[in-house]
Amino acid sequence: MVRKEDIMADVTFVDGMIVKRRPKAPDFVKCSLSFKMAEFTKFARANHSDGWLNIDIKLSKGGKLYAELDTWKPDKANSPQTNDEWGEAHQSPQQNFDPPNQQDEDVPF
Repeated sequence: MVRKEDIMADVTFVDGMIVKRRPKAPDFVKCSLSFKMAEFTKFARANHSDGWLNIDIKLSKGGKLYAELDTWKPDKANSPQTNDEWGEAHQSPQQNFDPPNQQDEDVPF
């Protein structure tokens, strides 16, 4: 049996970052992020990996949004592309990055 204490022990909340949902925001705005720069930059410097900081926005059982440090790392022994625990393939963000060619008409406002 997995205990709540064991799961919560692995959670690293992001310092200096607040996640909130504005009740009157349009549907295409999923959440708002606020940063207290002194705290956040200290956290980012302490927790980045090769210049990248991955953060998951999650929903608590109580319905509140929060930011959690994503500590997943690929198994470099296998290959540049690995499968996560659900079998989905992932590549390092640095590999094969091709930014989308976004046109003005793609913006929802």
